Amino acid sequence: MIYTNLKKKFSFCIVAFLLFAVICVWKERKKGSYYDSLKLQAKEFQVWKSLEKLTMRSGSKSVSSGSTQDPHRGSQTLSSPRGPAQAKPQVFQVWDKDSSSKNLIPRLRKIWKNYLNMNKYKVSYKGPGPGVKYSADALRCYLRNRVKVAMVEATDFPFNTSDWKGYLPKENIRTNAGPWHKCAVVSSAGSLKSSQLGQEIDDHDAVLRFNGAPTATFEQDVGTKTTIRLMNSQLVTTEKHFLQDDLYNEGILIVWDPSVYHSDIPKWYQKPDYNFFNKYKSYRELYPSQPFYILRPQVPWELWDILQEISPEEIQPNPPSSGMLGILIMLTLCDQVDVYEFLPSKRKTDVCYYYQKFYDSACTMGAYHPLLYEKNMVKHLNVGTDKDIYLLGKATLPGFRNIRC
Repeated sequence: MIYTNLKKKFSFCIVAFLLFAVICVWKERKKGSYYDSLKLQAKEFQVWKSLEKLTMRSGSKSVSSGSTQDPHRGSQTLSSPRGPAQAKPQVFQVWDKDSSSKNLIPRLRKIWKNYLNMNKYKVSYKGPGPGVKYSADALRCYLRNRVKVAMVEATDFPFNTSDWKGYLPKENIRTNAGPWHKCAVVSSAGSLKSSQLGQEIDDHDAVLRFNGAPTATFEQDVGTKTTIRLMNSQLVTTEKHFLQDDLYNEGILIVWDPSVYHSDIPKWYQKPDYNFFNKYKSYRELYPSQPFYILRPQVPWELWDILQEISPEEIQPNPPSSGMLGILIMLTLCDQVDVYEFLPSKRKTDVCYYYQKFYDSACTMGAYHPLLYEKNMVKHLNVGTDKDIYLLGKATLPGFRNIRC
C-alpha cells in the first residue's frame, strides 16, 4: 500500500510538471518564439512522450533518478529568447586559424613527417619563424610586397631564343585580366556538390577555376563562368585530352611548375618538375589566339617562405597548392576575392572533387602540399563572417589593389 501511494504521488508530480512546461511553452509562443510553431509542436510532443515513458517506469530506482533530470532538460530545449536584445549570437564551428599537425589524423601526420625528411626541392629556409605573428592588415601588405605575381616573359632566357619565338603571348596578362571589382575563386572540393552556389558564383566579375574542374552538368552548384583556369604542369603534361577538350579553350589559361627552391628561370628550365614545354608549344600551335601564360617558377617559393614564417611549426618543404596560388593571383587582380570551399563548410566531406568519387581526407587537411597552413592563412585574412564559412564555405579577402601599406 505504501509503495502504491508513493508511486501515485510521484506520477502526480510528473503530470503537474508536464502541465507547467506546456503552459510555459504556450506563453513563450504568445510572446513570439524563436522556433516556428511546427518545431515547437514537435518539441512538445517529444517532451510528452519522454515524460510518459518516465511515468510508466517510475518504479525503477534508476529511472526515478533520471526522471528528476529529463524534464528539466526538456524545459531548457523549449525555452527561447524573449526578444532580439536578449538573443545570444550563434556560434559556428569553422576552421581554426591556429591549426597545426596536432589536428592531423595519424596517417596524415606520418606523411607530413616523411615529407619533412624527404625535401625533394632542396629547401633551405633561412628566414624568420616559424610562429611570427602579423595582423591581417600587415600580412596582406607583406604578401603584396614580397611575392611578385608575374608570368614568364619572352625576354626571359631561354624563352628569348629562336626555339621559343612566337610561342609566349605577346600581351602582358594584365592586358587580358582585370582589374576587376569582385572575383570568385572556386575550389574543386567535393563539398561544393549540392551547394546551390552556381548563381552566386556567376554573379562575380571574374571566376578562377582549377585544373580539369568542369562546369557542365554542375552549373547549379559551381556556376558556368570561367575567366581564368590555373593548371599544374602535371595535368598539362599527362592529360590525354588536353589538346582536344573544349574545357581548356575557355578563359585565360595559366600553367605553373615548381622549381628547385628559389632557382632562377634558366635553372628551372633545365630541370622542371614536369617537362610540359612541348605540350605547351603544341597547344599554342593549335590555338594561337588563346591566352596561355606560364607562372614565374619563383612565385610558389616566395609564397611558401611566408607560409613557413607565420606557421606554428615546420611545414612540408613542397610548393603551395594550386588553390593557394589561385587565391594569390586573384588578390593581385581584384578589389575583393570570395573563395569558395577552400575553408570547409558544414558540407565538409572526404570526397576530394565535386566531379569525381574519390575519397581522401588529405584533400582537406593536406599531405603533399602544406594545405593545412594555407587554410590558416586564409582564415586569418578573412573579413567575412564565420556564418558565411559554415553555410556557404565562403571566405572573403580584400584584394591588394586598394590596400594601404
